[in-house]
Amino acid sequence: MDDAVDEHELTGGNTTSVVRVGDTVHRQAGPWAPTIQRLLAHVRARGLADVPAPLGFDEQGREIVSYLPGDVPGWPAPEWLWSTDVLVEAGCLLRRFHDATAGFGPSDAVWRLPATEPAEVICHNDAAPYNMVFRDGRLVGVIDLDTASPGPRVRDLAYLAYRIAPFSGDAFAGVGYGVGHLDPMARLDALTSAYGFPYSRAEVLGAMVDKLHDLAGWTEARVDDDGGPAELREHAAMYRADAQRIAATAGE
Repeated sequence: MDDAVDEHELTGGNTTSVVRVGDTVHRQAGPWAPTIQRLLAHVRARGLADVPAPLGFDEQGREIVSYLPGDVPGWPAPEWLWSTDVLVEAGCLLRRFHDATAGFGPSDAVWRLPATEPAEVICHNDAAPYNMVFRDGRLVGVIDLDTASPGPRVRDLAYLAYRIAPFSGDAFAGVGYGVGHLDPMARLDALTSAYGFPYSRAEVLGAMVDKLHDLAGWTEARVDDDGGPAELREHAAMYRADAQRIAATAGE
């Protein structure tokens, strides 16, 4: 096979099948895919080149987007992921993405996840290092927008903080380097500052707890209703445990 038809599975996701075909990515499409294609076109037209270009659908009905070259960190996470530069770049990119979504709200939009009020912007809803592309340790793009939907800015920022400050229980699973120097609360402040909105710690942590409870329910539904892998139940249990721990911290 030549490069035009040779498919290479892209691993790391746990919700849909994704393959690379040359310089394109083909993803199993749901009813929301046309809306996401239009969203990508909208933000790119507003100057955000940090997301894939929408390229329609293939003969199998799969969604097609351009491939963003670079590294998508998996777990265990590489040590460079926890640098302050990456933290700041992530906050700035999320702000640019949110700002670029302004004005996008077609009446016939179909979203994979329900909108959350107040619907200030289009949230990525899974803004995290595993959905970001890096080159030489620098952030160059964000991918996998299939779960995007309208919502409040702070909700998206909170989940990014959960993953990159980090507050998640699995952040350092399997790593072979020291992480004791990281201060999640201080990193939360730096991330919020980079994003550029004066949210308090309590606001972000409160949004984080709400997001984790919703995510736990959605993750369990992936198993119960859609036949997703049973290991997702362990993820849901971690989200609930983390939400309880973070809520206690926020109330201190």
